[in-house]
Amino acid sequence: MSEQPGDPAGDLHDMTPLSPVGRLAATVDRLSREVRAAQAEAEGRALIELAKGILVARLGCGPAQAARQLAELAEQSQVTPLEFAVDVINQAARDRMSEVTDAFLTATAAVRVAGPEDGTDPEDGTDGAGAGEAVTDSAAVRLRAAESGALAADDTQAVADALLEQALRPLGAVAVAIWAAGYDGSLTLAGSAGFPPAEATRWRYVPPDVATVARRGLTERTGQWITSLSRTGLPSVGRHQYPDGGRVAVPAGTGGRIHGVLEIAWPAPLPPQPPQVVRQVEALAELCAHTLESYTPPHGPGQEPRVIPDAVELMDLADGLHDPALVLVPHLDAAGHLADFRIQHVNKRFLDPAGRPRAVVGGALLLEAYPMAAGDSELFQNVERVYATGEPFRARHMNLTALVDQVPLSAVADISVSRHGNAVLLIWRIEDETARLASLLQHAQRLGRIGGFEENLLTGEITWNAQLFDLYGRPYTSTPVPLEELAAHAHPDDAVTIGRFLRTLLHHRRPASAAFRLRRPDGVTRHVRVVAEPVLDTDDRLLLVRGACQDISAQHWTEVALAATRDQLAHSEQQAIERNRLTLQLQHAIMPPEQTPLKVPDLQVAVRYRPAETEQLVGGDWYDAVMLPNGLVLLCVGDVAGHGIEAATSMVVLRNALRGLAVTGAGPGQLLSWLNIVAHHLTGGITATAVCGLYDPARRTLRWARAGHLPPVLVRDPEAGPLPLVRGMLLGAVAEVTYEEAEVQLAAGDTLLMYTDGLIERRDRPVEEALAQLLSTVRPMPNTLDQHLDRLLTYSRSDTDDDTCLVGIRVG
Repeated sequence: MSEQPGDPAGDLHDMTPLSPVGRLAATVDRLSREVRAAQAEAEGRALIELAKGILVARLGCGPAQAARQLAELAEQSQVTPLEFAVDVINQAARDRMSEVTDAFLTATAAVRVAGPEDGTDPEDGTDGAGAGEAVTDSAAVRLRAAESGALAADDTQAVADALLEQALRPLGAVAVAIWAAGYDGSLTLAGSAGFPPAEATRWRYVPPDVATVARRGLTERTGQWITSLSRTGLPSVGRHQYPDGGRVAVPAGTGGRIHGVLEIAWPAPLPPQPPQVVRQVEALAELCAHTLESYTPPHGPGQEPRVIPDAVELMDLADGLHDPALVLVPHLDAAGHLADFRIQHVNKRFLDPAGRPRAVVGGALLLEAYPMAAGDSELFQNVERVYATGEPFRARHMNLTALVDQVPLSAVADISVSRHGNAVLLIWRIEDETARLASLLQHAQRLGRIGGFEENLLTGEITWNAQLFDLYGRPYTSTPVPLEELAAHAHPDDAVTIGRFLRTLLHHRRPASAAFRLRRPDGVTRHVRVVAEPVLDTDDRLLLVRGACQDISAQHWTEVALAATRDQLAHSEQQAIERNRLTLQLQHAIMPPEQTPLKVPDLQVAVRYRPAETEQLVGGDWYDAVMLPNGLVLLCVGDVAGHGIEAATSMVVLRNALRGLAVTGAGPGQLLSWLNIVAHHLTGGITATAVCGLYDPARRTLRWARAGHLPPVLVRDPEAGPLPLVRGMLLGAVAEVTYEEAEVQLAAGDTLLMYTDGLIERRDRPVEEALAQLLSTVRPMPNTLDQHLDRLLTYSRSDTDDDTCLVGIRVG
């Protein structure tokens, strides 16, 4: 059995000789480790030497003393000399790398104080206890080592190798690609590491407008962090090696210009990364940008290298164009960021929207010459995007605005923006205002179905536009119709209208209009409105007549349909009003708002009925208070679901049925059971709620039952509260229901109230809150029961515009 390096069996059979292939593989692996260790050692020495130089400059000592000082300070800080050297470099540099390291240090310190939820380190997942300093230092060392390796590299390929080995593999990445952006929007693979050589060769050049992961990072300019490459469907280098791996594409730019893209590949899906890792990647992309500034794309055998023109050559190109053009160069602020573009040159065909001479515009900043360019048209944003990405921009009919003497002047132009080297060529072609207005007028006439005409009354010459020929249904080669023959082409019933129009226009020489029915040669009749005005010469003689005809057929038939609809709606409204009036009369005839009080010894009985405020909401609320033959008093209120004639007629059925059933002498529970049968079987399946009570004047007791209704309210001395609930389903829901009864003993001075929900119901409050408001209203006891009920109706806070029934008794 042959042994392979790393085989567990090798630990048990150390004496077994390796095969020639195994021995060769072990040698290659050992040499690779030695090369990587040598590279890391060399980069570490370079960082230590740089730190020594900083200490020499700061302390004014020699190299040997600086080396001893570095070793002593590292020992006191309990870190390695390399980690302390990187700390010295960061403090002295104060650059992007040091900012990233400081941010990472702050985040790590916060984790050590607060403690991560899982107890692991934010970068490598190790136990956070005591590991924060090591992780922070290792991140700083990695970044500075990557920077050192990139600066020492002699080409972009070596930069890719340094970034992968020194900074990205510790983050779990397996490959990196550095793309150079061409002036035409293309992408060239300037360097890569971790991808197979054949794959890198296949992706050496990506033409403009081809959608890839790197292209998205170039155009979006915000960095693309893709969880899994397979979910995007975008092609990219190494897609077959890592189909489900994560990808990051970050633009690499300086001074407002993107020189390329840094693309990083992970072998597995990439979870969301902490901010400190994002900053590390952005810092590495900025490092790549400095490398790509001097990158020249290679050219194949027999091909001339692509020449990127400078601003001088671009000026010559602009002067040879037949369109107005400007040459723009970037204008950077003190921090090196893009702030504006300077108008380096304007060609001879350039036309300023404000009419200023070329000498005034040339040499000025773009936002100074056109301060409103960053407004609605987004001209400046598009120029900035083209300069950053290299992708050209074109737009038609863009609004250009110039501000002269604080007055905005506008123009419409076709725009073309392209980058050439480090300059931008802006071409605009301002539309002729007269031609544009004529085109707009032509479109307006076509959309409005308007045809224009002009008739010379001295020469008889008549001019029609194309829309008027179409309106008359006549070929363009036919002779236009004179105004005096207009009646011959109209409906005979419109002759008087046309005659009045012609007299006003030709005899009285005043503007006139008329609507008539035009009869076309094809037999179609169109409804037309004609408007015309006379044109007089210097001697006040009628010279011309100008006017327009508009096809208003669609408007005419719409008006006819609207008139018919209005008539139908008026008829339906009248029917609804009559129906509601009859319903209201029926309701008032059977249940008047006020009823003659009952004559019962030691008992006051009062009722109130308040109809809905809107006549269209005639409802099914009902009440009753009647003396029965057995000496008991029937008290009840109810509410039928719904509104209108159906609810009112159902209410009449239930009210009269309960009166008839009460004569039998049955208790309130039995009465509601029978009334449920009536509601379920004899009224078309309505539903209703009700409270039914039988008061015994001799015993001063009230037996009562409820069918889904609110319980009665008892007012005794200063207290008020609802009677305890008894079980009872609403009427009509099921065929047979048994209703529970309860009995309450009343005393002299007690007041009992039965009511429908129209008294308390509110749209924005629960029924419990509305009931509590009612109890606070009924506590004051007016002198008479009628005053008490009137007070409840007056201070009711109900807002549902529903009917309200109220029955009250007061024991003497």
